[in-house]
Amino acid sequence: MMRTLVLSVVLLASSASLFAQGAAIDWISVNDLEAAQAKEPRKVLIDVYTKWCGPCKMMMRNTFTNADVISYINENFYAVKFDAEGPDPVQFQGKTFSNPTYVPNKPGRNGVHELSRAFQVRAYPTIVYLDEELEMIAPISGYKSPQQLELYLRFFDEAWAAGTSQEEWDAFQQAFSPTFN
Repeated sequence: MMRTLVLSVVLLASSASLFAQGAAIDWISVNDLEAAQAKEPRKVLIDVYTKWCGPCKMMMRNTFTNADVISYINENFYAVKFDAEGPDPVQFQGKTFSNPTYVPNKPGRNGVHELSRAFQVRAYPTIVYLDEELEMIAPISGYKSPQQLELYLRFFDEAWAAGTSQEEWDAFQQAFSPTFN
């Protein structure tokens, strides 16, 4: 009886771990964002990265694979992955953005995409947060662990409103206690 109970607990824990490993953020493209927003308005998180960026790869590997991060983002945001140096033109808010300085087959850094400039991206990785009307809330630069990212996810999802003051942000940060593993 005890052996069966222990075996059941081990199997249950293993299956939960395997399920979490199989879960992923539901990334969409910039071009699909407006259609998704028309069906169900949500705040937006845009992961602006480059292929050569080490901290971007670390966030992909460590933060965006965390079960708590995956669950929270999928439930509360549209998540967009955007290569800041990619060659493809994108449509956003009635405008076409491209990368006119992109050089095919160039190793390492390449031209910066116009949409990255529009979002005021100055470093990689940067997560750009948009409200339900696709207006920019803020670009937040730098690597974020799951617990560090949780602060921004919860603030922009739960506490932020147009006109939120610096004092309100400071109070939120001070009172914040991470719950993500």
